Amino acid sequence: MNIAEAAVADALVRYERALNASDVDAALDLYAPDGAFMPQNSPSSVGMDEVRKAYELVFKTITLRVQFSVAEVHQLAPDWAFARTNSSGTTTVHATGVTSSEANQELFIFHRVGGNWKIARYCFSTTLPRHDG
Repeated sequence: MNIAEAAVADALVRYERALNASDVDAALDLYAPDGAFMPQNSPSSVGMDEVRKAYELVFKTITLRVQFSVAEVHQLAPDWAFARTNSSGTTTVHATGVTSSEANQELFIFHRVGGNWKIARYCFSTTLPRHDG
């Protein structure tokens, strides 16, 4: 892993901490100004105002306890890199108090902004079996 890829991996550790702390500001600090948050089954949130609103809603609705496993990080250009991760843990719904398993695969596109690696695009999808009922 080169220096840039190690910096991206470090940003992923900080992102995991932000999620587990339900810390909107810490999560936003990791995003590029024009970043996009693209959760499964939801519209994309693009730009800091929309991304802030999305994370505020997420943390108002659920508490996450997740751990990321970095599958790969590759620098694509001097200021661009991607990371593929897997995460697992639990989600607790505030309205009901119900805790359930959480597992996703994630794709992050990072852009170096002002010398720091920032999330430019982030999308994820569940890896848990579908339960139709």
